[in-house]
Amino acid sequence: MQVRALPRGSRSGIEGVRDGRLLIKTTAAPVDGKANRDLIRQLAREFKVPPSHVELASGALKRNKTFRISNPAVLPGWLAELRLKP
Repeated sequence: MQVRALPRGSRSGIEGVRDGRLLIKTTAAPVDGKANRDLIRQLAREFKVPPSHVELASGALKRNKTFRISNPAVLPGWLAELRLKP
């Protein structure tokens, strides 16, 4: 899953889809992995999986990131908006 992280926001949450990427705001600062951990927590909550099932595959130090989600319990409605590339 392609994600565009928006750190240091006024609130945390999913903001929608832009250019084929899911926009996620986080109040956490991009320091010591805090923003990445918050993004993982938010994705885990959306897919109803434990955070250990969400893996940051690439982009740890960038705003554009790729996540892998193992065995999602649900598929959120916004997922249809994403243009997933094989």
